[in-house]
Amino acid sequence: MVTVNLGTLYYVLDHVYGALLHRTKISPPFFSRGWGGTKLELLERMIKQLFPEVEGQNWPPTLVQPTWKTVWESKTACLREGVFRTPCDEQLLNALPPESHTARVAFLCPKSVPAQKMACVVHLAGTGDHAFERRLRLGGPLLKENIATMVLESPFYGRRRPMLQRGAKLLCVSDLLLLGRATIEEARSLLHWLDSEAGFGKMGVCGLSMGGVHAAMVGSLHPTPIATLPFLSPHSAVVAFCEGVLKHATAWEALREDLAMQTLEEVRERMRNVLSLTDVTRFPIPKNPNAVIFVAATDDGYIPKHSVLELQKAWPGSEVRWVSGGHVSSFLLHNGEFRRAIVDGLNRLQWKESPL
Repeated sequence: MVTVNLGTLYYVLDHVYGALLHRTKISPPFFSRGWGGTKLELLERMIKQLFPEVEGQNWPPTLVQPTWKTVWESKTACLREGVFRTPCDEQLLNALPPESHTARVAFLCPKSVPAQKMACVVHLAGTGDHAFERRLRLGGPLLKENIATMVLESPFYGRRRPMLQRGAKLLCVSDLLLLGRATIEEARSLLHWLDSEAGFGKMGVCGLSMGGVHAAMVGSLHPTPIATLPFLSPHSAVVAFCEGVLKHATAWEALREDLAMQTLEEVRERMRNVLSLTDVTRFPIPKNPNAVIFVAATDDGYIPKHSVLELQKAWPGSEVRWVSGGHVSSFLLHNGEFRRAIVDGLNRLQWKESPL
């Protein structure tokens, strides 16, 4: 009888899926148009400003006012969709493609419960998650726990995708930094809206894969304690594009030609330097690290274990939970574990005091 090590199988599944998706000519590689020129230099400067010199010195989020329309309503819940102009400053706005200037959000909320007795979690997009549906399915069963779900459509994704971009394959390295910086600004503004305008008693932020990296950054920079829930996430995009399966999906040759470099090793070194700006361990420790729960997969072909453990080490008090599987299988099979982490993270927060 042949015994198969399931962990190896999950890991191989990630690589087979990655090979089909990224090494064949079905879709173009990431960064086929190069580094992004002066945009990249601008973003490198802007992202360095995210790291406060003084511990706890966070810049305040901008308040947004989404325009809402109701999609459906039942006796117990309501789904609305909203649009708002991205709160990014003028420099960032000029760097963003025009298609990404308007942000879109879905808001699934229980009815007949006062906001101060409810929690709401902002769900950020993983690589290739263009629509609201998958994240609404993740959040839907939490309605019965009085937890609302807010889903942000990322810049460069869905209706916000630039015309020349195919699928999730960003054209330039600068687009990856731009997507991240704009997502952080928008998510912080939505949390500010949930707190000051909608009056929710507790809040959180979660995301899968790339969305988890962004969720960790948002949780780190938020001025008050929130539940922070990164799922299947590395501590930095360096891991995804230089170590994991996505290294096979990157246009290394185009990047080499763009900078007229001699060797691919030089290109990879430049990529590591640029993407070190996405290293979450450089961000401040969140206000309540006990409400940070990482869910990671035991045999992830995209995210090595050391990457998850670096995050936990950087944020003492945070918790790592392991699920059996690879990146792709866990994404499909472990929604129950992700929901449990959301509930537990929120339970570790105090309810906000009601205004008199």
